[in-house]
Amino acid sequence: MNYEAVVFDMDGVIFDSEKRVVECWKVIADKYGVPDIEEACRECFGCNQIVAKERFLKRYGQDFPYVEYKKEMSDLFHERYDNGNLPMLPGVVEILTYLKENNKKIALATSTRRQSAEQGLVWAGIIDYFDAIICGDMVERSKPDPDIFLKACTELGVKPNEAYAIEDSYNGIRAAYKGGLMPIMVPDMMEPNEEMKQLCITIEESLLYVIEYLNS
Repeated sequence: MNYEAVVFDMDGVIFDSEKRVVECWKVIADKYGVPDIEEACRECFGCNQIVAKERFLKRYGQDFPYVEYKKEMSDLFHERYDNGNLPMLPGVVEILTYLKENNKKIALATSTRRQSAEQGLVWAGIIDYFDAIICGDMVERSKPDPDIFLKACTELGVKPNEAYAIEDSYNGIRAAYKGGLMPIMVPDMMEPNEEMKQLCITIEESLLYVIEYLNS
């Protein structure tokens, strides 16, 4: 299938971060006796912090001290994984190199804040691969709304139907589909359900298999 660009999610696609976020949330949850924290985290995969807060409060009540607990979790995460300690998932450098060698445009569309996202890419040594970086604090509506993918396509100068979107979360796949991109799911912590199978162009085990798909 012809395409001009690929738009990547970051957490769970480029960085093996979602498991580590859940790991840090579990530390906080154990400390304060918060039940079902992994399930709460899964509801928020792909969402920005505003939506994540809303979902936590809906689950745990309006008096849940989300801001305080989130800061503790974030501090722990940064303590453990800053300065290049956050591992990338298999195939990241390979697919970015493949796309550059084939003159395809590359964008990032992540719900993470711009400062954190760009710093992570710098530490990993891959920021120069990206022609556009769109972050959660640069659009009004979070995934599963398509705003972030549409902005990425605009920044790249391509039509949505000329771009693949590589995602691991249900919210991300929904956003890419709504935006008219071609969604590819590379599952991380969430296995594809029937909805995902319907929305995706293909579902691949890793980015290395995505290269094979793009090359076929």
